[in-house]
Amino acid sequence: MICWAVLGGFVLDAIFGDPAWLPHPVVLMGKAITALEKRLRTQFPQTPQGELCGGAVLAAILPVGTFLITALVCRLAAALHPLVGLAVQMFWCAQALAARGLVQESCNVYKELQKQDLPAARKAVARIVGRDTQNLTAEGVTKAAVETVAENASDGVIAPLLYMLLGGAPLALTYKAINTMDSMLGYKNQKYLYFGRAAARLDDAANYLPSRLAGLLWVAAAALTGSSARGAWKIWRRDRRNHASPNSAQTESACAGALGVQLAGPAYYFGEYYDKPTIGDALRPVEPKDILRADRMMYAESLLALVLGIALRLLVLAM
Repeated sequence: MICWAVLGGFVLDAIFGDPAWLPHPVVLMGKAITALEKRLRTQFPQTPQGELCGGAVLAAILPVGTFLITALVCRLAAALHPLVGLAVQMFWCAQALAARGLVQESCNVYKELQKQDLPAARKAVARIVGRDTQNLTAEGVTKAAVETVAENASDGVIAPLLYMLLGGAPLALTYKAINTMDSMLGYKNQKYLYFGRAAARLDDAANYLPSRLAGLLWVAAAALTGSSARGAWKIWRRDRRNHASPNSAQTESACAGALGVQLAGPAYYFGEYYDKPTIGDALRPVEPKDILRADRMMYAESLLALVLGIALRLLVLAM
């Protein structure tokens, strides 16, 4: 049943994405994180050790709670009827994936750049990046969009696919809970340096294997979509560690090499300057069409991951 749920979820995401009117589990996770953080900060001392402990408790409660609740719902739905159970898993698998939403948001950036409306392009890219965007040039907006497509191909598509193939929708949503915690708490600033450390470390561990698989699949996707597989392989091997996170540069480096452009580099976050290393070689300037090229490679590697993952699961089950 898991194979059908994953396949159906992939198709649903590709067709519908995440409609704004539909409640999303990540929104509920975000509310739970906010409530737990507020409660735990009052229960533990406001010291580095106290914040580490409080953050670790949150990092344990949310993933475990997510898995138990979603597994129970799936089990109850399957008890009503196998098709009901399949429908629930399929629906949640679709919500765990972000391929269509990523393409929609990045294409919105591309459209504004094509209209040469830089303020609108900055607003569009601000919806999908964490950096400050108000002073970005057109090239900076383009780079930010391409980087986001590449990075989120890993934690928005490949990682959820891997976990749902292993454990269905419950495990995929558990991964999303871990990823959401990191996006909300995993900052190295005064507020979250200690409290968010457990969430950040857990996210690093959860993404370690998926990010590397995503980087390799991106090399294959480059070959399938007319970009440079040789460049993707070269820059992935050279620059995949050019990031503070052990995982974030895996797909960014393959994407930069496939396109023959330079990504990453210094950026501002919440008004603070971060001197980040660059990724890739500037064989040519970044251009808006690189957003569309990155989208194509992201979809190609997603399809590769889907086909290979289902085939491998069926092979294991047949043994």
